[in-house]
Amino acid sequence: MSWRHLLHVVGAVLGSLGVLMLAPVVVSAIYQEWTHLPGLLLAAATTTLIGYSVWRSFDRPGELSTREGFATVGLAWIVLTVAGSLPYLFTGVISNLTDAIFESAAGITTTGASIFPDPGVLPHGILFWRSLTQWIGGMGIIVLSVAVLPLLGMGAVQLARAESPGPMPDRLTPRFSETAKRLWFVYFVLTVTQTIFLWVGEMTLFEAINHALTTLSTGGFSTSAGSLGAFSAYSQWVVIVFMAIAGVSFALHYTVATRDPMAYFKSVSLRVYLGVVFVAATFMAIGTWGGSVSTTLRDALFTALTIVTTTGYATADFALWIPALGIMIVGLMFVGGMAGSTAGAIKSDRLLILYEASHTDVRRLIHPRGVFVTRIGKKPVPDLVVETVQTFFLLYMFAFMTGTFLMAIFGSISGQNLDIVTTVTAVASAIGNVGPGLGDVGPTSNYLGLPWPSKWLLVSLMIVGRLEILPILILFNREVWRR
Repeated sequence: MSWRHLLHVVGAVLGSLGVLMLAPVVVSAIYQEWTHLPGLLLAAATTTLIGYSVWRSFDRPGELSTREGFATVGLAWIVLTVAGSLPYLFTGVISNLTDAIFESAAGITTTGASIFPDPGVLPHGILFWRSLTQWIGGMGIIVLSVAVLPLLGMGAVQLARAESPGPMPDRLTPRFSETAKRLWFVYFVLTVTQTIFLWVGEMTLFEAINHALTTLSTGGFSTSAGSLGAFSAYSQWVVIVFMAIAGVSFALHYTVATRDPMAYFKSVSLRVYLGVVFVAATFMAIGTWGGSVSTTLRDALFTALTIVTTTGYATADFALWIPALGIMIVGLMFVGGMAGSTAGAIKSDRLLILYEASHTDVRRLIHPRGVFVTRIGKKPVPDLVVETVQTFFLLYMFAFMTGTFLMAIFGSISGQNLDIVTTVTAVASAIGNVGPGLGDVGPTSNYLGLPWPSKWLLVSLMIVGRLEILPILILFNREVWRR
């Protein structure tokens, strides 16, 4: 492991984030928010200068090894989270480091948990920065850099593998830099398309852009305290459609658009993902039946999608629903969309592999001399992939249980005894990158009132969940740093 190579890449990515910080500067100037403009400019200049200096000061890496790729991504996301807090601190919108880091982490990791009771009172430049962090965090700042910076071309697969959700990143072309460009193109086109559809409704152009950025990234930051509940049924249906799209592998979208129009119908993972959403929405509709039929069905489908895709928007206060639905919502926080989507949590692909692998194990017990292979559809799943998925699931659940235990302890130490519902759902929401939970962190509440140790714990879980554990875990392995 070479620190010089690692810092070279981290510096390049940090510099890229600094350049992207100029976007909220432009927005702030358009809305003549002169009070906050200097802070945004200072944040952009500081991030760019530090990133460029680190990039120029250290050697350019050759071909990155797998462990270097994982370590680079883990360190980069920690650094980016800290850098993302600068616009909040330098403008004075957030006055303390803990809350600024929390809001930044919730953006970069697309978690959507916020400390702001009413984002509608924030200046436009800050609102846009919140949304932009989710958009670039959705597809991945590392993948973005691989797509646009030739200097990261070497070792691109290792970087993308460490950052991309799912067992393995899909490669649409022999060169991963070309794959990254195509995935980002699909991401961009879908974002523009949703913006147009939302703008046609009652949303202003600014509101439409912000919600498109945070829908395709499955982030969930809104410009209103009422989230999507503050907008019309038309806007909610548009968001429903694009949340469903965001939960599907972007590589699958590209394949359908360019190669095989029937690829959607051939995907077993897609059927599982949509099946979970349909079943969840059905139970939610039954459990909340009453009043307007159209509103009940829309709220049920919206809530099922926003939890399964880990977007985190809300049109109804599902924290007030019957306990059975609350339990189901907690379970859905662990599901997630397809691998290769911007959704968080475990992913439906992994759960499908776990189910098929357990079915294979049962058949082996019944027929000890038989030869059985785990399959998804007609495709065999290598034993190594099965073992990797099982390891990931074990680590994920261990992180959830440990996080819940620490959350309860931190609450007690701080003299703020959090109830079990708040504790469990806050941790599940953080590691799954969902956003809202239940109890004191429900869809109509926020995370401002949590004790500061709990916020730092949730920040850690957000990053661990977004990077799917291994890139962060590998940073604490001594063997990784040996030459």
